[in-house]
Amino acid sequence: MRLLVVGRLSGQLATAVKMAMAHGAKVHHVERGDQATEQLRRGQGADLLMVDYRVDIGALIAANDAERIHVPVVACGVDASATEAADAIRAGAKEFIPLPPEADLIAAVLSAVADDERPLISADPSMKHVIQLADQVARSEASILITGESGVGKEVMARYLHAGSKRADRPFISVNCAAIPDNLLESELFGHEKGAFTGAMARRIGKFEEADGGTLLLDEISEMDVRLQAKLLRAIQERVIDRVGGSKPVPVNIRIIATSNRDLAKSVAEGSFREDLLYRLNVVNLRLPSLRERPGDIAVLADHFIKKYAAANGMPAKPISVDARRALTAHRWAGNVRELENAMHRAVLLSVGPEIDVDAIRLPDGQPLSAGGATPYDAGPAGRAAQVADAMTRSYVGQTVAAMEKTLILDTLSHCLGNRTHAANILGISIRTLRNKLNEYADEGTPIPAPQSGVAGLSAA
Repeated sequence: MRLLVVGRLSGQLATAVKMAMAHGAKVHHVERGDQATEQLRRGQGADLLMVDYRVDIGALIAANDAERIHVPVVACGVDASATEAADAIRAGAKEFIPLPPEADLIAAVLSAVADDERPLISADPSMKHVIQLADQVARSEASILITGESGVGKEVMARYLHAGSKRADRPFISVNCAAIPDNLLESELFGHEKGAFTGAMARRIGKFEEADGGTLLLDEISEMDVRLQAKLLRAIQERVIDRVGGSKPVPVNIRIIATSNRDLAKSVAEGSFREDLLYRLNVVNLRLPSLRERPGDIAVLADHFIKKYAAANGMPAKPISVDARRALTAHRWAGNVRELENAMHRAVLLSVGPEIDVDAIRLPDGQPLSAGGATPYDAGPAGRAAQVADAMTRSYVGQTVAAMEKTLILDTLSHCLGNRTHAANILGISIRTLRNKLNEYADEGTPIPAPQSGVAGLSAA
């Protein structure tokens, strides 16, 4: 993991940095916020910013946002008051680390906030076959296309391939092609020169150059505009890129991994994806089966997520009861591993007994997995379908999508006693998206639970 420390590196902050390095972080340091933005703009990337709370965190995040640089921020400091810590969170920091540091806290924050360690966990034979193929091709230079439903773990597989490659000690850079507007994606990928367009106040290194020597993951490549696909094809074929507004090509040395939850052959037939680009990307195809196709993975993944979120929340890792395991295996998991992870995170927070029982494992709408009638778990696919259909009908009929979303967000925030970071993790959205939603609800006059209280007020910060 790449950690950029912002602030005067002395005393307790230096000790925290040493602890981070002991946990495998590669650390760089600058003293001012503008230096941090400039370093990130030049392509010296970071997975996490650890910022002294006395630095203007709001201005730093705003400057990064203006450059479309989105790196999570953790604030830290010595003798910070509760108000100062809260101000840092309000300014956009995801967590606050009090100094002097504790090694366990540093490790937990690095893991939970940056989420850089995502092990590929599997016990099901169908997934073992895919992993075996991945092991065979990991050390090659071949482009790889990873396909599968949303939430099956395509990025986890991409990181696994990078870790097993000859480029493992070089950067792994990910670009979500679906999350960046078409008119900005070219600059995001290839960078731009100063003055290339309105707002281009300085040269910006793109993801291709940032990944030089390492691996570039093009996540959800099917969402890329077909006109940009031609430039991508040239970059892959010739290993050179053109910055927007640049006058000469820039050589790059990267390996490409792409993911898609769509049928790209169908997209080619529809004219929304270039056939020649598909051939270039699909040298090796790794199709990840859905979670319902690999039931042997459900229990081992559930145990992993219980341990992960228990540690992140400073809670004991409870065993999963026999009935709960049966319910987990019977559930369809339409959202795949991502849905299971969120359910286990909720279960860690909601469980009240010595074990994680069925009642603690709830769907996003708050319904337990056992809800929906007396259909037993072993009633087969038809029975399970009826159970899910009945639960959804009772939960959703008569409500708009917006109303259900609002209810889910506010209920989750209340469960987390107002903690924005935990609520965003459970909901599977970014902290920025959550804050935007809460500001919208506050503007409507809806009481919003205050941080660390769970008591409703009108402030959404």
